[in-house]
Amino acid sequence: MTSFADAIEAVRDDLAQRRAVPRLFEGDHTLWRDDPTELADRLGWIPVIEEVGADLPHLQERCDALVDDIDDVIVMGMGGSSLFPEVLARTLEPRAGHPRLHVLDTTDPSAIERLAATCPPARTLHVASSKSGSTIETRSHLEWAWARAAGEGRFAVITDPGSELGALARQRGFAEVFENRADIGGRYSALSLFGIVPALLMGADAAGLLDGGRTALADSGPEHPDPAANPALRLAIAIAAGVHSGRDKLTLHLHPDVATLGLWVEQLVAESLGKDGTGAVPVVGEPTGPPEVYGDDRLFLVPEPAPELEAAGHPVLVVPSAPTPFAIGHLVVTMELATALAGAALGVQPFDQPDVAAAKAATNRVLEDGDPGIVPVPLEELLEQVRPGDHLALQVFGDPGGHEAHLVEAARVALRDRLRVAVTLGWGPRFLHSTGQLHKGGPDAIVCVQAVGEAAVDIPIPGRDLGFEQLLRAQADGDLLTLRERGIRAGRVELRDLLALAP
Repeated sequence: MTSFADAIEAVRDDLAQRRAVPRLFEGDHTLWRDDPTELADRLGWIPVIEEVGADLPHLQERCDALVDDIDDVIVMGMGGSSLFPEVLARTLEPRAGHPRLHVLDTTDPSAIERLAATCPPARTLHVASSKSGSTIETRSHLEWAWARAAGEGRFAVITDPGSELGALARQRGFAEVFENRADIGGRYSALSLFGIVPALLMGADAAGLLDGGRTALADSGPEHPDPAANPALRLAIAIAAGVHSGRDKLTLHLHPDVATLGLWVEQLVAESLGKDGTGAVPVVGEPTGPPEVYGDDRLFLVPEPAPELEAAGHPVLVVPSAPTPFAIGHLVVTMELATALAGAALGVQPFDQPDVAAAKAATNRVLEDGDPGIVPVPLEELLEQVRPGDHLALQVFGDPGGHEAHLVEAARVALRDRLRVAVTLGWGPRFLHSTGQLHKGGPDAIVCVQAVGEAAVDIPIPGRDLGFEQLLRAQADGDLLTLRERGIRAGRVELRDLLALAP
């Protein structure tokens, strides 16, 4: 296989010959495909930064009016509509006099019940966030919130022009309808209204986020074609070279105070590049281990030099990260540019998600046809199928904030140290809108271990003949059926067996 150093040189030459950076900034969809479908109408994430910045004072007024006499904001969304607000909620403190920001992107009823207990309806702003407005989780969350808080709480939506969600909001008289420009895919929408409105609601420094993004566009723009002077191009070359040389496990270590940003990067990279049987596998949230627990399939992105890793022969790229709005905005745009350029180098279309719809369709089939009768298999039976260079994906459908979450994390590390392979952890259904694309469309060197928790309560979904617990299980069933249909090594195990691996 090509060495990493040789792959770096080949990718650098290829992108330079194809004028990749200028063509990206020109919005030239032929950089990726001749067919403009989901390309020509997906590049609005570059100009939106200036547009939102110009409108920021007006947006600030609208958001301030929304949170008058409000203590809590719940953003209800999935994937690209929720992950950057989650970064804001976990990384930045609300400004004095502004509400706390919460994100609801799970159908686990225990998590929903806990959030309901935290956010009294009369003092809560409920924000449904979705491009199309048809996402089953977000619509279910909204109906739940409307049933508990209509006439008492406050409601707003962030969506695309002409969406079902916008029409519903106007019909019900919601306090605000924020309409984003439509030519932005969800995972590239962090510095559009989908990220900036939640930032303004909590009183975060939205101007700093946008300034960081604007500076990143200048730092990685066409006037800096030299990889040494272009952070995004340098990163894109490393990611693509890693895939070409067998170092496709893109291991991201961020500054501890911005660790949650890894969840956003994970979706961006996995859903953009994990398709057509190839792609970079983002590994985030993994505690650092000694060099010997890593295989020779890793590429590390770190906030500062890591001489131990380099001495062990692992390629390391320093990517600055810091817990300031400017630094977050800069890293977001740098990663967006790098991912788009890496897509060009790998020959994949970085703005679609062709394999995500299959799991959604399978969920609907399960809801219509009933329990498919999936039987758990012994955990060791799945682990025996893991080979060197594989990616072990833990997929847990349960409460990501529950008391068992830390045991799942510990089991993940124990498996990494034992098997010497990259082990990722996704909480369902969140990961279906994130790494789910990679699991189904990316490299076939993957083993998926699914575990489904038992909720102590269930919560009915208004207007539907089912509750959130049934929806969660249907999503787990649908995803596993889809993985098996694709011939992927995958099975369901008892959650207690996975937890038993925690030291």
